[in-house]
Amino acid sequence: MTLQSNPAGESPIIVSVDVGGTFTDVVLQNGLRRSTAKVLTDVAAPERGVLRGVELILERDGLSPAQVTLFLHGTTLATNALIERKGAVTALLTTEGFRDSIEIGYEDRFSQYDIYIEKARPLVPRALRLTVAERMLAGGIVDTPLDEAGVIRFAEGLEALGVESVAVGFMHSYANPAHEQRARELILSRRPDMAVTLSSEACPEIREYERFTTATANAYVQPLMRRYLSELEHSLAERGFGCPVLLMTSGGGLTTIAAACNFPIRLVESGPAGGAILAAGTAQDMGLGNILSFDMGGTTAKVCLIDDYQPQASRAFEVDRQYNYMKGSGLPIRIPVIDMVEIGAGGGSIAAVDDLRRLAVGPESAGSTPGPACYGRGGTHPTVTDANLLLGKIDPEAFAAGTIRLDPEAARAVVASEVGVPLSLPTEQACHGIAEMVEENMANAARRHAAESGKKLEGRTLVAFGGSAPLHAARLAEKLGITEVVIPPHAGVGSAVGFLRAPIGFEVVRSFVAPLSTIEASAFESMLDEMSETATGVVRMGAPDGAVTENCTINMRYVGQGHEIDVTLPSRPFNDVARAALRTAFEARYVRLFGSLIPGQDLEIVDIALRVEAASRIATLGLPPQTAVPHQAAIHSTRRAFDPRTRSMADIPAYDRASLRPGATLQGPAVIFEEETTTVVTATFDATIDATGAIRLRVKGHTGEEQSA
Repeated sequence: MTLQSNPAGESPIIVSVDVGGTFTDVVLQNGLRRSTAKVLTDVAAPERGVLRGVELILERDGLSPAQVTLFLHGTTLATNALIERKGAVTALLTTEGFRDSIEIGYEDRFSQYDIYIEKARPLVPRALRLTVAERMLAGGIVDTPLDEAGVIRFAEGLEALGVESVAVGFMHSYANPAHEQRARELILSRRPDMAVTLSSEACPEIREYERFTTATANAYVQPLMRRYLSELEHSLAERGFGCPVLLMTSGGGLTTIAAACNFPIRLVESGPAGGAILAAGTAQDMGLGNILSFDMGGTTAKVCLIDDYQPQASRAFEVDRQYNYMKGSGLPIRIPVIDMVEIGAGGGSIAAVDDLRRLAVGPESAGSTPGPACYGRGGTHPTVTDANLLLGKIDPEAFAAGTIRLDPEAARAVVASEVGVPLSLPTEQACHGIAEMVEENMANAARRHAAESGKKLEGRTLVAFGGSAPLHAARLAEKLGITEVVIPPHAGVGSAVGFLRAPIGFEVVRSFVAPLSTIEASAFESMLDEMSETATGVVRMGAPDGAVTENCTINMRYVGQGHEIDVTLPSRPFNDVARAALRTAFEARYVRLFGSLIPGQDLEIVDIALRVEAASRIATLGLPPQTAVPHQAAIHSTRRAFDPRTRSMADIPAYDRASLRPGATLQGPAVIFEEETTTVVTATFDATIDATGAIRLRVKGHTGEEQSA
């Protein structure tokens, strides 16, 4: 992507904004200079929080909106709407006889012996799941024509039901979308203002359960996201911003507002995706081969496995896992996504003691309204932030760069009454219990994610960012047996920094079920051309000039198998040479995964995913490394903090990150404070400031050489 200079002829000026459940983070990149700001998210009107943060940072740097050349944005609004069930009233129109497909799901039990398991509730209640006569066969041939009169009756009844959005999901529409397209025409002829999502566009793949849930999820968040994005775009234009506005997608690319309004489901993990890109970039800058990305904000925590500088990618994930973060207990969504696990563990997570005197933390969060008790905004329950404040990990005068003055006495009162007294513990020990519990929750999620991915945590470096992650990273590493932790520069607003390194990209997926040996090369190549044209068209809206790159992934299996593995298409055009190379690539990956091949068995293609990206990245605007001269860091002050070894408060050294130069070393226990967060160095670790400006924690006496690439 080519960035134009601002009106003064200087370096491009980029604003990057990440809207979280508690805080809205803003980063301003002006050439090689980077400024940050953190403001509370306005839950009622998130765009107000965005504008407040942007105006604050521009005023601080003496810039006008007209000088900004690019606006990047990511948000968890769609995620929160799905998890909290605060989306639009949505109806599903489906094929006669398939009304309950989205409730039946896979017909399996993710926990075989627990009779009390809970599955994620469908987004559309049964009363709003309506059917119509039609049937398309798997080959795309019409078996039963669409009952158009039935669709019209459905459309005319929507107002009485209070429906704001409609998902249309017919059987085998991925093979032939004609019935779904005609249904949309009929619905809009009666209700032109209705938001309509077609499953053949939101998820044009086989397996109706995932296709229908993805379509209903897109319909569920579409009115909310359209209103928000339209209002944001209008407000930015009113204030003099004339630059392009690009949105972060779950798959790690940037897209336009128009594309995001059509498929807002692709924004579900946009903020966390930016964080994963930051972690991958940090790993590459520092030569770290395998890492565990750890992102913890005010509402949630996310962990992601990254190998060889590439985040683990997927085309499916689950929202709102109901059962100990177990796979299969959430709502399946089929979109391109950076594969990670997300749990309700953030600074605002609420701590409570149940009737059996067991301490639990999260997933309920105080959010930004009313927020933790120490915010002084009406919060009445103890949270992780309240505990960290009383443990001495947070400076009450400098929290969020001094924009929020914290009240330790309010925190002490709620922790003592709701945790300390029920458990018969002194307040500081109750706070330590809260911190330990949330850290164990995150450790458990990381272990489960690694096990589900078939990977190990040993030997990885933990890269931590987000407002809360540096507070807990060292202790989390201890629990996971990880010997090195990295806190990148501006970690407190890490996801927004990650947006600066993201490419403009879009992925198109098609189902194409056919044996590899009998595929007609010209028809297959024609479909790839159509997919490439569609993806390139979206990318060109955000990057009209410059080269693009294309990557095609084929989901394949042996004929007769029920599931697939993904293989990169080695070359184009698709011909006999490419066909043979694809078989070789499949067999090599199959052997790596399962150890052997199935001789004499034909292969079958199931799905095709083609991704187009703008060739250049904004990462070239990153901060250059500096010369690291080893020296002992100067102590800024001391901080009264809880010592878990003696279970009492003690004075520990405190350092100002802004004054630490590359090569500075310090010993734990200590705290390193900065505007957006605080890094806690436990007694297990020593810390060094890397040439990149990152804080590098290593277990005492451990060189960490085996963790470098």
